[in-house]
Amino acid sequence: MGDVFLSVATPHPASTSRAAPAVTVIEPRPAWSRHDFVELWRYRELLGLLVWRDIAVRYKQTLMGAAWAVVQPLATMLIFTLVFGGLARLPSEGVPYPVFVYAGLLPWLLFSSAVTLASLSVVNQAPLLTKVYFPRLFLPAAGVGVSLVDFTLSFAVYCGLLVWYDRLPGFGVLAVPPLVVLTAVTALGVGLFLASLTVQYRDVKHVVPFLMQIGLFLSPVVYPVTLVPEHWRWLLNLNPLTGLIGAFRSALLGLPVDLSALAAAAAIAMGLLILGVWNFRRMERRFADLV
Repeated sequence: MGDVFLSVATPHPASTSRAAPAVTVIEPRPAWSRHDFVELWRYRELLGLLVWRDIAVRYKQTLMGAAWAVVQPLATMLIFTLVFGGLARLPSEGVPYPVFVYAGLLPWLLFSSAVTLASLSVVNQAPLLTKVYFPRLFLPAAGVGVSLVDFTLSFAVYCGLLVWYDRLPGFGVLAVPPLVVLTAVTALGVGLFLASLTVQYRDVKHVVPFLMQIGLFLSPVVYPVTLVPEHWRWLLNLNPLTGLIGAFRSALLGLPVDLSALAAAAAIAMGLLILGVWNFRRMERRFADLV
């Protein structure tokens, strides 16, 4: 059931000798309102509880627990190193290929995991939606929060990999936190849009993993951007992960920064977030009926 505004209309005392009864007008709340932000701040502690609950549920009754957050990027890095670094011999911009590909996997796995969890968040919490009120935006946001925890563990492993290869980062590493935030914003925007679509069209949840597989190779994770012909790079920059992955590598490995690609990624990320929030707020009035 959607949120509503109540307004009371009363006639002017001088307009009639007998006061008319008050009229209550029930109107739907607009997709954007200042009340939304006040409400999100008031319920902010709930977001942390949802993230903690999702982490506990995700690794409950698993043999390795949270170690899966480390095993996945490590195993993926080893496979990519063998296939693309060893057999295909793709260039790695003068750095060891494991270090190169892992730096690309960090933002990519954060994005893909956050989008996947966020897209399923509303459908998976159907009983909660129909029993208690809370800001529905927190459900996809909690999925992004879980992915941020996994990213932290993966990044700790990458620090060990940098020490192993004697590739300690410089002051550029200070740019990593803002880049993580920008990647999370991108994932949240896409996740909000897909979450609202998944409620209405359940086959979207089968499409998302397929899209993530395609996106992996459309993003410069296993190859450098320089491998793409220069006259086609503008098309690659339409993917915000291109600028983000390149910026991660620049921050961690001291490579040149493509500011135009990073600026395009930031602009697209903000556009995706605005579109995602708008569409999610527009459709959430029907969530309880559709789930």
